[in-house]
Amino acid sequence: MISAIQFSQKKQGLGNVNTYLLAVAFIAGNLILPQICHLIPNGGFILLPIFFFTLIAAYKYGLVTGLMTAVLSPTLNFALFGMPPAAMLPIILAKSILLAVAAAMIAQRTGKLSIFTLILVVLAYQLPGMLIEGLSAHSFFVATQDVRLGLPGILLQIIGGFFLLKWLDKHGN
Repeated sequence: MISAIQFSQKKQGLGNVNTYLLAVAFIAGNLILPQICHLIPNGGFILLPIFFFTLIAAYKYGLVTGLMTAVLSPTLNFALFGMPPAAMLPIILAKSILLAVAAAMIAQRTGKLSIFTLILVVLAYQLPGMLIEGLSAHSFFVATQDVRLGLPGILLQIIGGFFLLKWLDKHGN
């Protein structure tokens, strides 16, 4: 079993140029990864790629970097590639913002990185995100899409996120 490890969150503020450089790097990741995933039929629905680097940005570098990534990634993806579709953009933005807030808060409060803390992060954005999507679509079926179809993406966020965050903590700035 993978246990919790001490983790240092490197908070970045608006007055720090690294905040913007890191946000640009994570936004680029959130632009490139979805394009790769969309090569697979229903790859966006299955792998939930637009959320991956938002989780990393917020968990490792704090709320400011996370929110910049959360808002600009879906917005730029829509502007450049038409994805997510216009009707889904507000829901994706809401989930991205929930993810950034949850990841930053949980990382800051626990000071640890574990599979369990990342499960908490995913639950903290997916559950209210499902509620928002369900109310918006008036459909429980649509609301549970991320869990029904996106389980591989959720696992990617948790497991892939754990190993990337662990690597960043050891080698990153």
